[in-house]
Amino acid sequence: MVVYAGQGDPRRSMALLWRSGAEPGAARPGPKPGLSVDAIVDAAIAVADADGMAALSMRKVGERLGRTGMALYTYVQSKDELVDLMYDRALAELPAHYDLSRGWRPAITSWAEHLWAFYLRHPWVLQVSQARPVLGPNEFALLESMVEILRATGLPPGRLRGVVALLFDVVRGAARTVAESRQAPSETGVSDEDWWKARASLLEEVAPGFAARFPMVTWVESADDWPGEGEPYLEHRAGQAFSAGLSVLLDGVEAAMRDGGPAPGS
Repeated sequence: MVVYAGQGDPRRSMALLWRSGAEPGAARPGPKPGLSVDAIVDAAIAVADADGMAALSMRKVGERLGRTGMALYTYVQSKDELVDLMYDRALAELPAHYDLSRGWRPAITSWAEHLWAFYLRHPWVLQVSQARPVLGPNEFALLESMVEILRATGLPPGRLRGVVALLFDVVRGAARTVAESRQAPSETGVSDEDWWKARASLLEEVAPGFAARFPMVTWVESADDWPGEGEPYLEHRAGQAFSAGLSVLLDGVEAAMRDGGPAPGS
């Protein structure tokens, strides 16, 4: 399931994201309303965390708040608008600044590890496509903190944009595999361990001479890095891919720094 951001009314959605203008519902006559945009967004995040993006609806959010779904529309006009607000609000959990006293590499490693953990706390976020960004303040704050660290490499903006895009891909890709691995047993009724055992045991039977036919695959899979007791296979491999991919990427940044000249102030 892929969700595209920015499908609501542009002016209203952007105003809500950036809180420019009056709070919806605030100007209504009578007693102070018991709802707010923030309360609705927090409840929606709780629904998505518990049951996934597919379960999200205005009705379910209303139920969590003890209201009808219709009562929410004064504050948030559509589910599309709500997803934008949820995505940006959830990102507020992440740190805005990182300590650069030990250099850019430890700082960007911490940034990536925080983002990895964030995705696994809120796996529904991974379903919000990056093709059309939300353009909210916390999304920009995440990018700002990343670029603040990477600017210390001294790479020019054009080269740094490629690093930014690739770093997001490494973190999101590995986190998505873990999220899907965790969801698979409930969706299929089969654990990771049982799935792999059933198929791996049949491979030699249905594909005799597999190792001779695919020697490179056999070689790369020969490393003794199986998960520990109780750790799902795919989750273990995705964690390795995240760590290894991040390390190789940062090695590449260091090589680009050597090729591109000294960092500012050096």
